[in-house]
Amino acid sequence: MGARVPYELVVLFEHPEWQKPLWAALDRRQVRYAALDLKRAAFDPDAVPDAALYFNQASPSAYVRGNTRAVPLALSLMRSLELGGARVLNGTRAFVLELSKSSQAALLRQLGIPHPRSLAFNDPEAALEQWTAGWPALLKPEQGGSGARMFLLNSADELRKLMRDRPELWLPDNLLLLQQYFPVDPTQGIVRMEFLGGKLLYAMRVISNGAFNLCPSEVCNPEDGGDSHCAITAAAPARVEFYPYPDVPPEAVATGEKIMAAGGLDVGGIEYLEAEDGARVFYDVNANSNLRAPIGQAFGFDPFERVVDYLTEQISKLSSRAVRKSAERA
Repeated sequence: MGARVPYELVVLFEHPEWQKPLWAALDRRQVRYAALDLKRAAFDPDAVPDAALYFNQASPSAYVRGNTRAVPLALSLMRSLELGGARVLNGTRAFVLELSKSSQAALLRQLGIPHPRSLAFNDPEAALEQWTAGWPALLKPEQGGSGARMFLLNSADELRKLMRDRPELWLPDNLLLLQQYFPVDPTQGIVRMEFLGGKLLYAMRVISNGAFNLCPSEVCNPEDGGDSHCAITAAAPARVEFYPYPDVPPEAVATGEKIMAAGGLDVGGIEYLEAEDGARVFYDVNANSNLRAPIGQAFGFDPFERVVDYLTEQISKLSSRAVRKSAERA
């Protein structure tokens, strides 16, 4: 981390293209921040923290970009920061939840929230002995991100063949999930709600057109359907469509708020689908929330400016707390 510098904020990141709108907003507001690139980093646990506030923007999908080592370093660094007394937004607790779809399912069960049945496994035959939710089913990675390693399978034999022919699918953590499949109205897609400080920022409908990579970043899914800079978008049959959803039901928002609080997320995206029987089925928790500027603009604001509002509010609170503690010691 180097010598101590009077930063107000340090942002942990791995994908620089995702961060450019945030960098621009922080620069406009003249926030004294540092950006720590997790791809090539080192830290001394005796020397951290360098700032009172850290913002974790690491992504579980780092491995699809050849940056597998970013995730364990992020976890180790955040543990040291938290033990050192720093405030880490989307810290260890939130990031561990994002890295584990089975933990997300367990949390949803604990909260009594409808969610797909899931089965984590490291051997396909062991999975098939226990799988009772039927076919088709989704194959997902335990450590997900950007739709990587996802397949819609129609039979047990398809799973066996896929795992025989594609052993690289076990990477990076040698753990996969079978998950119950819910067909949805393709014209309605799924709903993604973005939360900031535990409260709804905006909601949008996402029409997949058959794609699994629903990353809302314009880098991955450009607004004009132009070239994507995502490592796994090439297989998408058509562009993903994003639409503002101002009429998101209050009950769905309340459920999202409950998930955010229980999961320890400061910023995040919660996704749900609407099953054929009308039930809302919650299935994905994202701590690394790539905001989509055109959606925020449709609601009348710049979402990245709202994030900086939240960050500067946290910086101010921490500064006031430090002043009070200093006065108490005097």
